[in-house]
Amino acid sequence: MIRYDALDALPVRGALPALDDALEDGGSAVLVAPPGTGKTTLVPLALAGLLGGPGDGRPARRVVVAEPRRIAARAAARRMAWLLGEKVGESVGFTVRGERVVGPRARVEVVTTGVLLQRLQRDQELAGVDVVVLDECHERHLDADTVAAFLLDVRAALRPELRLVAASATTDAAGWARLLGDAPVVAAQGVSYPVEVEWAPPVRPVRPPHGMRVDPALLTHVASVVRRALTECEGDVLCFLPGVGEIARVAGGLGDLGGRVDVLQVHGRAPAAVQDAVLSPGTGDRRRVVLATSVAESSLTVPGVRVVVDSGLAREPRVDHARGLSALTTVRASQAAGRQRAGRAGREAPGRVYRCWTEAEDARLPRFPAPEIKVADLTAFALQAACWGDPGATGLALLDPPPGGAMAAARSVLSAVGAVDAAGRATERGVRMSRLGLHPRLARALLDAAPVVGADRAAEVVALLSEEPPREYGDDLAAAWRLARRGGDPYASRWRTESRRLRSASTGLSHPPDQGSARGEGLEGGPWPAGGGDDRVVALVAALTFPERLAQAQGGSYLMLNGTRADIGDGSALRGAPWLAVAVADRPVGAGHARVRLAAVVDEETARRAAAPLHTEGDEVHWADGDVVARRVERLGAVELAVR
Repeated sequence: MIRYDALDALPVRGALPALDDALEDGGSAVLVAPPGTGKTTLVPLALAGLLGGPGDGRPARRVVVAEPRRIAARAAARRMAWLLGEKVGESVGFTVRGERVVGPRARVEVVTTGVLLQRLQRDQELAGVDVVVLDECHERHLDADTVAAFLLDVRAALRPELRLVAASATTDAAGWARLLGDAPVVAAQGVSYPVEVEWAPPVRPVRPPHGMRVDPALLTHVASVVRRALTECEGDVLCFLPGVGEIARVAGGLGDLGGRVDVLQVHGRAPAAVQDAVLSPGTGDRRRVVLATSVAESSLTVPGVRVVVDSGLAREPRVDHARGLSALTTVRASQAAGRQRAGRAGREAPGRVYRCWTEAEDARLPRFPAPEIKVADLTAFALQAACWGDPGATGLALLDPPPGGAMAAARSVLSAVGAVDAAGRATERGVRMSRLGLHPRLARALLDAAPVVGADRAAEVVALLSEEPPREYGDDLAAAWRLARRGGDPYASRWRTESRRLRSASTGLSHPPDQGSARGEGLEGGPWPAGGGDDRVVALVAALTFPERLAQAQGGSYLMLNGTRADIGDGSALRGAPWLAVAVADRPVGAGHARVRLAAVVDEETARRAAAPLHTEGDEVHWADGDVVARRVERLGAVELAVR
C-alpha cells in the first residue's frame, strides 16, 4: 500500500506541477532541491506515474535514475519501494556494478552513472526509456558529465522525445540550464532549521594531508570533538571523514563509549545491514554516532541527526602517478561541501556543527570542489569518447572542456594498448576494452593475459590491481594474491566479487592472440608459454598493465623503464630480484627515489615482450673526457640492455 502520509510530507511535491510543465514544453529541466526534500525518491515515482493518488494523472513512463555512487543507488531504490509498500525489484529496481535487482514490471530503475554509460554505448537509443534523471549532478563526477553529454547527443539525433532532468541539492543551475538547451530551472524549497557553528580546531598544528595520508593527530582530535558533541548536545551525531581508513581509525578511538551509544560506519563498502541501520531512525533512548564519507552530504539522508562534526577533509580524484590510474587523494573540503555538511544538522530541528578548523582557514578554502574532468586521468573518458565517435570530445556538450594535455596523454596510452588507431578512432579491440568496466590499462591486461594464463586467473589478478590490497598484505603481488584467495576480511570478499564480475564480463570478449595485432598489445615475438605458477601469472598481468614501470636492479635500487629510480623496503621478499613488474610506487616527501609498494618478480623475456613498444637500438655519440665516444645501445625505455 502506498504510504501517502510519507509522500505528502516531502517538500518537493509542490514543485511537481512546474516540473511536469517544463518537461512537456521542452523535454528537459533542472531541478534544484535541498537534501531530504524527496527529489531522489518522490520525483521519479511521480514521473513514472506510480503514485496513483487523487489528481495524479501522469502517464505511465519508464524512468531511469542515475546516481554517482552504488550505496546511493541501492538506498534510493529501497526507499522508493518502501514508499510504494513493495519489495525492491517490483515497481522499482536497481542496477549497480555486479548486482541487478530489476523485475519485469519495474518502471523505475536506479543505476550508477557508470552502468548508464555502459548501457548507452551498447544501446544509444535507450529503447524503452522515457525519462532519465541525473541525480546529484553538482558533484561533477566525470561519468555523470559524460552521460549528460551522450544523452544530449541522443536527444538531438535519435530520441527528441527523451526527457532529461538534471537534479541537485546545490548546483550551477544556470550552467546546467544552458547545457540542456536553456531548460527551465525548477526550485523546491526545503525545510531547514538554524545551525550554530562551533569552530573546534586542534590545539596543536597537524600536518596537511598528503596523497591518501591523514595525520593521525587530526583523527584523534576528531574523535575527541565527537565526545564533546555527545556531552554538549542532544540527538545523533554525524561525523564527516574522507575515507574508509579514517572512519575505522576514529571508530577505534570511540570504542569505549559503551552501551549507551552505537557507532555506525557508512561508506560504499559497508555491509547492506549497516547501511539500512544508518538510514533508519534510531530506537529507544540509545544515541548514534554515524561516521560517514561525503556520500552523506547529499546522496543519503540520515534521520535523527542534530549535530555534525566535520573533519574538513574530502577525497577527490586526481591522476595517481603511483599507479598510472585515476585515484582519490585527500584534499581540504570546499566551502560548498562545508555548507552541505552543516545543513545536515538542521534537517529536523535546530542543530550545531563542529568544524575542526579555524574561521580564518575557512575563508581560504576553495569555493567549490574541482570538476573531475579538470583534474582526473582522462584515459577512460577518452576511450568512451572514441567509442562514441568523437575521439577529441570536441563535439560533446560538456560544462567544462577536457584539458588538452590530459587528453593528449590519454590518447598516448590508448594508442600504446591498441585501443585507438592513428586517427584516434576506437579499434574493435578498444570497443571490447570499453565494455569491461575497467581502466583501459587493466582492460588491456585482462584481454591479453586471459588466453595465456586462463580467464579465471587473469580476472583475479586484474581485480587485485583494480583495488589496491591493504598494506598488511605486503608488497609482493603474488603473496597478496594468495592472501586474498584464502582471506576472510572485507577486502578479500570484495576482491572475490570483482573477480567473478570480470570473469563474466570478459567471456566472449578476449580473442586469441593475433600476431601482427595492434602496437602495444604485448603479444609480439611468437606465442607466449601457456600456464605457469602464481609468480609468473602476476608478473605477466602486472607487466601488461604497467609496461613503463618494469624495473631492472641497478646498484642497490631499481631503474624503471620510465626513468624513475625506486627502492625496496627493508625485509621485502622482493629484494635481490633482477627484474620487477611494479604495480604501485610512490615518492615520499623529500625522498630522491620512489618507493615500491606493490610489485611482482618478473623475468627479462617477459619484460622485453610486454614492453616491446619501448624497445630501441641505435648509435649514440658523445664527448667524454675530451674524447669522442661512440656506442651502439640496445634500450628498453630508460634501461640499457646491451652496449657495444
